[in-house]
Formats: sequence, C-alpha cells, structure tokens
Amino acid sequence: MSTSRALSGASQPFKGILLIVLATFLFSSHDALSKYLSGFYPVIMVVWARYVVHTLLMAGIFLPQSGLRVLRTKRPLLQVLRALCLLGTSLLFTSGLMFIPLAEATAVNFLAPLLVTALSVPLLGERVTLGQWLAVSLGFVGVLFIVHPGGELFTPAILLPLGSALCFCFYQLLTRMLSGIDSPTTSNFFAGLFNTLAMSALVPFFWQVPSASHGLLMLALGGCGMTAHLLLTQAFRHAAPALLAPFGYCQMVFAGLLGFLVFSHTPEVSALFGIAVICLSGLAAAWLQKRRSANP
Repeated sequence: MSTSRALSGASQPFKGILLIVLATFLFSSHDALSKYLSGFYPVIMVVWARYVVHTLLMAGIFLPQSGLRVLRTKRPLLQVLRALCLLGTSLLFTSGLMFIPLAEATAVNFLAPLLVTALSVPLLGERVTLGQWLAVSLGFVGVLFIVHPGGELFTPAILLPLGSALCFCFYQLLTRMLSGIDSPTTSNFFAGLFNTLAMSALVPFFWQVPSASHGLLMLALGGCGMTAHLLLTQAFRHAAPALLAPFGYCQMVFAGLLGFLVFSHTPEVSALFGIAVICLSGLAAAWLQKRRSANP
C-alpha cells in the first residue's frame, strides 16, 4: 500500500466512528446473548460455542490468504498466557452475567483500561502522572457506587466481573508486549485456536444438546464476536485511536438498552451514577495519556 493511500485511509474519522459504534453494539449483543444462553446451558458450553464459531470464521478468512504461517509466533509462551487471560475474561464475565445485570457488569469490566494504567508502572516500567492515578482512583469510586453496601449487587458475585476486568487488564498488557513481535492477526488467531482447543477438551463434561433456536443463537454469538473484532480493526485503519477511544464507551449505553429491552432491567440511580463515573474516569485517563504522548 502506498503512503498516500495509507494516509487517505486513516483520514476518514466519521467512517472510523461509525465502525467502532457498530462494533460496540455487536459486543453488547454478544454479551446479551451470553447472558440469555447461560440461563439454559452451562457457561463452559456457551463460551465454547463462542470460540468455536469465532475461530472457524477466522480460519475461513485468513487461512486461504496466509496458510498455517499465520500461527507462527516468536513468543509462544506469551501467546499462551495472553490466550489464557482472554479465556479467563470470557469465563468470569459470562459467569457474572448469571447474577449481575448487563449494564452493571459491563461497567465493572470497563475498569480494565484503568487497571492497565496502574499496572503498567510495575510491569512495563511506564510513568503514570498524578492525574492518571486520580482517574484510576475515581474509577474504583464508581464501582463503589454500583456495589454499595445494602444494595442488591452487594454480593460475592460482583467478584466475577471484577476478576474478568483483571484478566482483561493482563490480556491488554500482554497484547501491548506482543504488538512489536507478532502481527495482530497471528495474536488473535492463536488465542482463538488455543481457547477453542482448551474449551473443546472441557465441553464433553458439560454437554447438553441445544434446541434448534438456541443453536442458531450460539452461531450468532460467535458471529457477533468475530464481526465486532473485524469492525474494530477496520475502525482504527480509518481514524486515530485517540479519536475513537471515547466512542468505545458506547458499549455501556448499548448494554443498558439491551438489558432493559431483553431482560427488563433498569439500573438503580446509584448504579447509573457509578457507571457515569467509570466512563468519565476512563475518558480522563485516555485524554491524559494522549496529552502525555503529545508532550513527552
């Protein structure tokens, strides 16, 4: 690709924004399907279906182009750790959805970028400013508003989305470490294939024959996840990450809407305030990171 074409492709901000908003809608739809299906089938089976469909779709797209060399990695151990972190996120978040409403669970999971900011100091040797530390602290205050003592979410089940956020944090840190070593296609395909094989070893112990309609929903589950990831990749080809980052928080809005329409759940006022605080803290952390990058 020529330089002029690359630049023109990266200067279509409205197209990038549209793609990332569509991606967040599909991610929320994926989570809503996971919550619905986990009411009928074991979490192991639901997560297995998601990875099987996702990986088969990736194989259909990338193997004809690149063959098995798409799986060649220079750091196999890091790739395995990254895949396990993603699997932990899937299992813990889907398990949490059995007890926690969609919007609140999504908001707690959005602590991951703030955890990345905090853990990038000891793990990556990065410098974090006082403003970024305040943003991280504000994010945890938002969680306290969602899970306040005496509220209906003040149960041990809230540890599931919190654990999911921690796993997703390590997944993002490992992704950052591998970004200059392996291609994104290799990293994503490796994680999908590894997790499919791992879940396929477990699923026979939890297998239930799905109905025809639920089988279609499982196909839609993997399709939503795969399509969302492709749209996200394309979005960053059309606009800068700093511009697109705030629109990632549309996922909380869609999660709230789907939670209301599909599960008839309306968050408490305190939960809505906590969700807003987490959004603002994440946006503040992203803005401070952008500002520091522009003025090293």
